This record gives sequence, structure tokens and C-alpha cells, in this order.
Amino acid sequence: QVQLVESGGGLVQAGGSLRLSCAASGSIFSINAMGWYRQTPGNQREWVASINGGGSSNYADAVKGRFTISRDNAKNTAYLQMNSLKPEDTAVYYCNADLWTVDGDFRDVWGQGTQVTVSS
Repeated sequence: QVQLVESGGGLVQAGGSLRLSCAASGSIFSINAMGWYRQTPGNQREWVASINGGGSSNYADAVKGRFTISRDNAKNTAYLQMNSLKPEDTAVYYCNADLWTVDGDFRDVWGQGTQVTVSS
């Protein structure tokens, strides 16, 4: 079994920073892409940023220049450094990973989410 566990969410004032972590564990052989998504009540989950196994990253226009995604392959962990936070960044942030298990299965795995609240 494979799971992703996010951490690092919380309450911060506008202009502040937070760093989210996403740790993958279980019967993992290798991880391809890892990404962050966010969702607000009544809205669809939206893509925020992603990073592939080689370290190439992409960002949604809404966060470009403020957020940085990174990963530590040795720890099977991804990070999202969020700077210059705005109230509209308030959401539940979810981690996602596309990975191969030791049994040879390809899985698309989601974490349970972590709340980020930015006060004005």
C-alpha cells in the first residue's frame, strides 16, 4: 500500500510564507511526477504546480513567481514553498504522485489534504 501525507498548512497573514511537505511511503519502486493541487468549497480541484523526476517544474499562472515546487527523491518527498501569500490562496492543498509500486503497478495517489488559510 502507498500513501501520501501532507503537512505544513496553517494560518498566515497576507504577504507571509508557508512550506508544505508531501511524504510518500509504502511499497514504492519509483515516483514519476509529483504535484500540488488546491480546492475551495464548491469549486473543482485546480492544479497548482508539478515537478517530474528530473526536476523540471511547471506552475499555474496564479502562483508563478510566488510558489516553488521541489522534491527530494531520496526521501520520496515533495515540497511547496509559498511566498507572498494572498487571501485567494486560501484552500485545501492536496499532493499527488504518479508512481510505480514494487509489484509493478502504476498508481495515481492523492494525499488527504492540508488547509492553508491566508488572512487579509
